[in-house]
Amino acid sequence: MRTDEHSLRFMRRAIELSRVHMADNEGGPFGAVIVKDGEILGEGWNRVTSGHDPTAHAEVVAIRQACGKLGTFQLPGCEIYTSCEPCPMCLGAIYWARLDRIWYANGRSDAAAIQFDDEWLYREVALPLGERSLPATQLLRDEALEIFRAWEAKPDKIPY
Repeated sequence: MRTDEHSLRFMRRAIELSRVHMADNEGGPFGAVIVKDGEILGEGWNRVTSGHDPTAHAEVVAIRQACGKLGTFQLPGCEIYTSCEPCPMCLGAIYWARLDRIWYANGRSDAAAIQFDDEWLYREVALPLGERSLPATQLLRDEALEIFRAWEAKPDKIPY
């Protein structure tokens, strides 16, 4: 795929967000922008430590901002530029948001080299529930299934 000047500009913006907000001690060295039709709709940087929020990764923050700007919960037709290959959580959020493309600068091995190693999480997710290091126990399934049945029958639901 050919990289154009717009793509370089958007990636440089993601990298700049990572630089500025890392220097300000807002979180780790990660930045992201979401773009549609040449316009930045959302910007994010890592706010995990400053926001006391383990989900406040740059990509998630940018998705939240772009969705808020558009008044929607999906972002088809949009692309994300992120200063680092997304972690499993962010990758899941990107898929759920229905973004069209991911552009990234640093790879996950680059992140691992500075103590942001997600390989263990990639391995954990691939394991069956019973083999993961975090115990997971199913409880009250029959009660919870009642709500699922109600959702399935709900005539005014908004599917996603």
